[in-house]
Amino acid sequence: MLPDQAVSTASSSCTSGPGNGPLPEMASAGQAGAQGMSVSLTDAAARHINRYLGRRGKGVGVRLGVKTTGCSGLAYKIEFADEVAPEDIVFENQGVKILVDPKSLPYIDGTELDFAREGLNEGFKFNNPKERDRCGCGESFRV
Repeated sequence: MLPDQAVSTASSSCTSGPGNGPLPEMASAGQAGAQGMSVSLTDAAARHINRYLGRRGKGVGVRLGVKTTGCSGLAYKIEFADEVAPEDIVFENQGVKILVDPKSLPYIDGTELDFAREGLNEGFKFNNPKERDRCGCGESFRV
């Protein structure tokens, strides 16, 4: 599965609810405010990202973030990044650059990104210690 594809194991989807609108304000994490914060990868996620970046032939790493959507309010975003934006907060883990925008970081601080194969399905899993609730279809979460 490609990082810019949504990961959902259910066939239904939540398209309305409290998540429609801008991200709620949390303490902003600029480069200086990101000290003590972290985002990491499992071995499986790092291998998958490095393998895919090699096949793509370009890219500096993977960009993680959140967007407002669904019943519970937030959904994870993941995509390959071809360049580092000036506002990006950069973490490096297992030789992979993980780029996070400052508004998303408070929601995903401490998250470990995993890549798992379960039967015929494969995809990234966000192991987020801040996640308090997830909607029934698995599309969105709440912190």
